[in-house]
Amino acid sequence: MSVSRRAFLRTAVRGGAGAAAAACTAVAGAPAATALQRPPKPAAPQAVGLLYDSTLCIGCKACVTACKDANGMPPDVSPDQTAWNDAGQWDTPVDLSARTLNVIKVYTHGTMAAKDRETDGFAFVKRQCLHCTDPSCVSVCPVSAMTKDPVSGIVSHDPDACIGCRYCVLSCPFGVPRYDYNDAFGEIKKCQLCKHRLAENTLPACADVCPTGATLFGPTPDLLAEAKRRTALTPGERTHFPRGDIAGTVGGPRDGHEATVHAAYLPHIYGERELGGTQCLAVSAVPFDKLNLPTNVPDNGYPTLSEGIQHTLYAGMVGPAALFAGLAYLAHRTARDHDDD
Repeated sequence: MSVSRRAFLRTAVRGGAGAAAAACTAVAGAPAATALQRPPKPAAPQAVGLLYDSTLCIGCKACVTACKDANGMPPDVSPDQTAWNDAGQWDTPVDLSARTLNVIKVYTHGTMAAKDRETDGFAFVKRQCLHCTDPSCVSVCPVSAMTKDPVSGIVSHDPDACIGCRYCVLSCPFGVPRYDYNDAFGEIKKCQLCKHRLAENTLPACADVCPTGATLFGPTPDLLAEAKRRTALTPGERTHFPRGDIAGTVGGPRDGHEATVHAAYLPHIYGERELGGTQCLAVSAVPFDKLNLPTNVPDNGYPTLSEGIQHTLYAGMVGPAALFAGLAYLAHRTARDHDDD
């Protein structure tokens, strides 16, 4: 019996993979994939982030402009806008990109008669890096170009360490890291929470200029407490909305403003549980799936499973040993069949 090289390799890979999977299950002690998950990572001890309130956002996009200025980002003109904006006089981003780290988008339905209403209404949403507690981009980066600060929890990208593999782009469930395909020396770009400004005790640009407090900076536990307070409010209530830093430390204290709650908040704080939690949270009166945020996601981050499987496979070299055993067995069987012929 003759076996071609291609057929041998195909069978060897299948057999080795099966053996490795079997060994993995045996080590874990259970066939269920969740049995292989590693424990979720805890929040950073001094985690900071943002609270975005869709009901307070007026769509002015001051945060978009301020972000561009603070990070030296060029105008963003999509191909379908060049007919009227060919010289790039206007910065007109329609989504996150290597030139836009923060963008305001809008949900619309029907007549758009009322703000923050799902039917015949509209609502704004702010998109930027959510600075996950257990980020996929950091997990998949082979050269540690993506890192999570052990104190503040800010997820950063180091272009000098990056090899351009773009695994972070593919792994992020929120579609945040973007690669600049328009540059021969393109780089990955993402929001880094204006850490260069924080180092100077200055607010992230988006929170610094927001006129209504729709984007609020602060320690994540404080932001979560504020989000819970707001979601308990009812339409018609008069309440105080802070601005700047909720703790009043970064950039100094600022006056907030009194306003009447005009729409019923959803009893859901986005980022409290999604994928292990995020340091940037959001509250809204319109369902988050309508705002193009993923909602059908687990409470644990994807790295808890992917890293759990990897660690199990390589614990004591069980996976490689099983793969080698599969290859050796197939080689022996092929040689035996050849001798029989």
